[in-house]
This record gives sequence, structure tokens and C-alpha cells, in this order.
Amino acid sequence: MNAARPIEFFFDFSSPYSYIASEWIDALAARHGRTVRWNAILLGVTFQAAQLKSPVSYPLKREYSLRDFTRSARFEGLPYCLPERFPIPSHNAARVFWWLDESDPQRAVGWAHACFRAFFAQGRDLSDTDTLAALATEFGLDAAEAQAVWSDPVWKDRLKQANEAAVAAGVFGAPFFLVDGEPFWGNDRKPQIERWLAQGPY
Repeated sequence: MNAARPIEFFFDFSSPYSYIASEWIDALAARHGRTVRWNAILLGVTFQAAQLKSPVSYPLKREYSLRDFTRSARFEGLPYCLPERFPIPSHNAARVFWWLDESDPQRAVGWAHACFRAFFAQGRDLSDTDTLAALATEFGLDAAEAQAVWSDPVWKDRLKQANEAAVAAGVFGAPFFLVDGEPFWGNDRKPQIERWLAQGPY
């Protein structure tokens, strides 16, 4: 019998809903005998492809969105604070993710958790290179090596490939999940994903 396909999980380090989903997706998958394939992407690329903008870009949506970020984190029992600078460019953190993923996907997931928690639970600006270098050191990486990675054209191109693959797969936001090819967009799709995994397509 063939093993069940991994759940594809697409996320951006600047997305509050991605942070929340990152804290439940592995456990949910494990309950149903699945693994998760984590994919760091840049929301700006998917927004551009889909001709969209962040909800916080619209005055009418902004206050609701900020409120919902906090409420959604509280609902899941997660620490959350709105970072002073938000949203931020997250390409450097994402490039380090893909560098780690090349040799050790689980360590890359650990890095993703460290980044999400630093930004959304501690308010540390991941777009600031000194802050990100300090986080890399805390994570057990060599700060100079991490800085070299996020400046390296190889890892810039790897992230570009990930963005292009995401758009080709129909990804237009984050978090975004592909379960047996079925797309689910948003942290609030958790119950639907759970039912799909438990009972199959519906």
C-alpha cells in the first residue's frame, strides 16, 4: 500500500494566520497518519499573481483584521502580540528556511517555529538583519553563515522557485494547504481539513 501523500503547507513568516496554523498543522496531520511538507513563500508574490492586496491595506478591513488576528490566536491558546512593524518583508528568514530544508527538513520546521514565535509572540522584527542574525545564533546557527545564506543568489533563487511553484499550484494567500490535491485557504479551514482527513473527500 502506498503511503498517504504529505499535506502541503504554504506560509509566509509575516502572516499571523500562518503563525497560528503552524502551531496546529503537524499535530492534526499526525492524528490522521499524515506528514506535512512545509513551504516558505512570499505573500507579495502570490498577491501580485492574483491581483490582491493584504486585508490590512484596506481601511475598512484593517481594524477587523487586526482584531481577528488577536482573537484567532487567543482561540488557539497561543501567545500573540501585534509587532510594531507589520507586515514585514520576510525573504531573509525564508531563504534560511530553504537552506536548512535542503539537508534537514525537520530543522527547517524548527527554524520556522522559532521565526514565527519571535515575530508574533515576542514582537522581534525579522526583517531587521541584526535581529534575524541574533535569532539564528539562538537557534544554534552561525550568524555569519546565516547572513551569507540570505545574501547568496543560490538561496534567493530557491525561494523564487518556491514562489513560482506555489503560484502554479494555485496558491494565492497564506496559510494555504493542499490535501490530496484539494486546496484549503486560511487558518479557519482547520475543521474542513480535519474532516477531509478523517472521512475522505466530501
